[in-house]
Amino acid sequence: MRSLALILALFALPAQGAERFSVMLDWFVNPDHAPIIVAQQRGYFREAGLEVDIIAPADPSDPPKMVAARQVDLALGYQPQLYLQHAGGLPLVRVGALVDRPLYCVMVDAEGPVTAMADLAGKRIGFSVPGIEEALLHQMLRFGGVDPASVEQVNVNFALTTALAGGQVDAVSGAFRNFEPHQMETVGRKGRCLMPEENGVPAYDELIYLANPQRMDRARIARFLAATARAARDIAADPQANWLVFKGYAPELDDTLNAAAWADTVPALAADPFALDPARYAGFGDFMVRAGLIAQAPAVGDIAVQLP
Repeated sequence: MRSLALILALFALPAQGAERFSVMLDWFVNPDHAPIIVAQQRGYFREAGLEVDIIAPADPSDPPKMVAARQVDLALGYQPQLYLQHAGGLPLVRVGALVDRPLYCVMVDAEGPVTAMADLAGKRIGFSVPGIEEALLHQMLRFGGVDPASVEQVNVNFALTTALAGGQVDAVSGAFRNFEPHQMETVGRKGRCLMPEENGVPAYDELIYLANPQRMDRARIARFLAATARAARDIAADPQANWLVFKGYAPELDDTLNAAAWADTVPALAADPFALDPARYAGFGDFMVRAGLIAQAPAVGDIAVQLP
């Protein structure tokens, strides 16, 4: 955990003349983004000398491309996807964590015939973001003894729950265990999550902050992360009070779905967004190589840095 003295030093900046700073989310605003939204609502970014623009993507595959193209200062992404993006030549580096444990799961209808990955042979599986779902799904399928070529993958974009509940697909890859099962309940169904960590995938950071290493302003990013760390401490100390702060950001957040997801999300939020476990990142890179997803694991320093 970063010292209190360091966090206070990062906040020792004038609120006047705040610098513009943009962050693109991975998805529409939801409880996964709680520290960002609470920091915005409580004025912590302004106190850190930043005027932050929070941008929801039109397409969930856009954020890494936008930060690589220098269109935004930061973007939210996923640790497993980062190895594929690096191998593809995108100039990206992980500078912090928002959620430091897996939330991803393969979700099925709890009342349907699929109870394990082995049952998905020959089935239709929906996904939302190319790359990450394929990487994790294929490993989970192989772990369950299923040839990934035997399944049909269907791009359903944001409509994971709709596609599963409506019978368009037999499972969805990319559901978040703190959100989509609750969304299934709103349509009178029950979801079952098949967890990656129980199906051959090592632990990883679910949501990470990405920057372009050729452009990033380390000091501004550190001030942004310090503000979110402050908000994360607030949330951990009083989840209910900060739920009220969070839902005040936009009217559409004030519903039973987000309230249910909030309770499941709070324990998964990174208490220290600056923290980096190099061994875990190296280990996951080795896993990606063993799974045949990348040819060579990158050096941790090539894909992740620790600030400030």
